[in-house]
Amino acid sequence: MGYQLQAVIAGDEVVRTVSREVPGSRVAPLGQGLSLMPMSAEVFDAVTDGSDREDLGFWLLPGGFDTLLARWSAGGPIAYVEAEYFGGVGEQRAAVWADGSLALGPLAEPVKTLFPQAVSPISQALRRLGARATLGEDEFKAVGLDRHRTNEDWISSAPAEG
Repeated sequence: MGYQLQAVIAGDEVVRTVSREVPGSRVAPLGQGLSLMPMSAEVFDAVTDGSDREDLGFWLLPGGFDTLLARWSAGGPIAYVEAEYFGGVGEQRAAVWADGSLALGPLAEPVKTLFPQAVSPISQALRRLGARATLGEDEFKAVGLDRHRTNEDWISSAPAEG
């Protein structure tokens, strides 16, 4: 079974605050005081400014969204993450904005079956947001990102916000 995610992740209050600006957004709670706002077609359309995408190495980062993420980060660090893999092989990408500018990344790494998850892009971004791994788990699992396997599952599990 595969895994696919494109989402904004930050502290609960940061995500809830920014989601109010985004029509059709949903917010799903994670562990350790974090929440995520999964990207849907409606969210993508609401946050793009119509410009060409900056080449930060993401697959689905809307044009101009990095500027919006930087603005939102004045309220607290905020990450944009993408992951796609099947059978233990795939890729992850992540970046964190803080205090109005890019603070970490963008990071991109292939994810292989033997890839040390503690240094994966998403785990590094989660650490920058304050997440802590527990014994036998990386930050990805520690906050519950393994709870759902698709954006659609995250969206259906979260109430409408924006």
